[in-house]
Parts: sequence; structure tokens; C-alpha cells
Amino acid sequence: MNTKTTAYDYGECEICDTLMQKERIKQDFWLRGQLIVVEGVPVGVCPQCGEKVVKADVGLWITKLIEDSERIAKAPKISVPAIKFGAEELRV
Repeated sequence: MNTKTTAYDYGECEICDTLMQKERIKQDFWLRGQLIVVEGVPVGVCPQCGEKVVKADVGLWITKLIEDSERIAKAPKISVPAIKFGAEELRV
């Protein structure tokens, strides 16, 4: 039995035809008003325009992760700055 896996070829970017590169990123999701960050997501990233693609099986696993309320409750919490956009910014 051959258990060796080969690297996935993300191909070329649909936007600019540049060869996609394999990376692991942090991906954020808003779920019922709560920000969820999934770390280490394997994706193809275009070094030219920044377009990202996720394999279907990775997308399915992400869905399972963000639906796991028990795992989310146990996950470490982070804080992020919240900046209000005011009327003075509109006068530019």
C-alpha cells in the first residue's frame, strides 16, 4: 500500500494567470455575530494579486470546525481593536 501523498497543484490564478503557491494562513469567519479565526488553513495563494483558493475537502473541514461550538468555547480568545468611522473622515 502506497501512503505517500503528493503536493496538491493549485494551478494558475483565475484572476491573473500567475502560478499559485501553497501557504498556510489564518482565515476569519463571522458566525452569529462572533469572529472566529481558523489558523493554519492550507490554501493556494497568488503571489501577484493575492487571490486565495481552498480545496473542497479543506472547505468541508473548516465547516465542521466552525460548527463545533464546544471546540470554539474551549479555544483561546483574542482581542482586536475596534475603531469607529466618524463624520470627520467623510470630509476628505
